[in-house]
Amino acid sequence: MVTIDIISLFPAYFQGPFDVSMLMRAREKGLLEIRCSDVRDFAENKHGKVDDRPFGGGPGMVMTPGPLVRAIRQARKASGSHVVYLSPQGAVLNAAKCEGLAKKEHLILVCGHYEGIDERVLALEIDEELSIGDYVLTNGCAAAIVVVDAISRFVPGVIGDPDSVREDSFQEGIFDAPHYTRPEVFEGLEVPSVLLGGHHAEIQKWRKQEALKKTGQMRPELLKLFKEKNCEPFTSHRGA
Repeated sequence: MVTIDIISLFPAYFQGPFDVSMLMRAREKGLLEIRCSDVRDFAENKHGKVDDRPFGGGPGMVMTPGPLVRAIRQARKASGSHVVYLSPQGAVLNAAKCEGLAKKEHLILVCGHYEGIDERVLALEIDEELSIGDYVLTNGCAAAIVVVDAISRFVPGVIGDPDSVREDSFQEGIFDAPHYTRPEVFEGLEVPSVLLGGHHAEIQKWRKQEALKKTGQMRPELLKLFKEKNCEPFTSHRGA
């Protein structure tokens, strides 16, 4: 089981996303435990104030270190806890990172708010910073939901067919292949004949070619890395 503590200003934000579909079933089966804490509960003033103006001036507010540090330390286990700060300045989340995080016994996800958190919290309590992309959100709650959803797929038992995880986009460093189902013809568009022939080796070859083609069209830098990793000469598929 993976236990995930989420520390934020808005615990109510998470009511709903974790109560439906696969995440709900994973929690019911005891594969995931998700707990949410409100930073304001750790404030030391009667108004629950947890932010202040930045030293040196500038716009916005910064989360003060005391409440966050207390919240993290209360959530920590004696050992085995891994604390992640969700920030646009972190390393970009990818499939390999999700698979690695899914092997952690206990994750603590700290959501950023306002202009960010006091740097001393990072120095004292944060094990790594993660970003879900090169853009800025109004707060880190949405990022926490993305991280929980993405890593849960690698927790044994959450996905019914483990092969579906291994064949997903990015598992080999490239996109997944196109998918088709019934009917064989839809509005004049036919399913590729190779998928109807029952020749598994040819199907796998076609899927690999189509995956490489789409990756080259949309993310040529990923295709280049894939070719280099597999010691293949790089040929751009852009426009193919």
